Amino acid sequence: MGVDIALLVLRVIVGGTLAGHGTQKLFGWFGGSGLRGTAGGFEKLAYRPGLPMAFLAGLGESGGGALLALGLLTPLAAAAGIGVMLNAIISVHLPKGFWNMKGGFEFPLTIATVFAAIGFSGPGRFSVDRSLGLHTSWQWGVGALALGCFSGITTLMLRARAMRRPSATTD
Repeated sequence: MGVDIALLVLRVIVGGTLAGHGTQKLFGWFGGSGLRGTAGGFEKLAYRPGLPMAFLAGLGESGGGALLALGLLTPLAAAAGIGVMLNAIISVHLPKGFWNMKGGFEFPLTIATVFAAIGFSGPGRFSVDRSLGLHTSWQWGVGALALGCFSGITTLMLRARAMRRPSATTD
């Protein structure tokens, strides 16, 4: 019972945090810049075209976070969180070192680690998955980790390709 409560707390707090972060991108909630503002930032980071890439990042964060918080389709939620955090780590935070205080990758690594751990453990007793009779195992965690890494690396490869081409938004 204690482990199930611990998983519930982790899912709701960490999943809810990432969901909120995604709504900043999509809707401008919680002081975010919204989809158009996020798209401009993504263009500067060579995620092109910026608008669909910003939408996908916001969807991965808000959707993956909400699914994790609910304990619904937990392996898919884990894959979404891992994929978007991998991109955040590589494209934004890695050059700034480890510690978050200097903009480093400490925070997105922690988020990705929690998503992966819940992908491996399953959502616990107090989850929508459990109430629907959907049981997960460590093999689902392997699949979630693989899918998250695949989607994250694919997106990073698209970004690398865009970095080699001149932007349509620059003179």
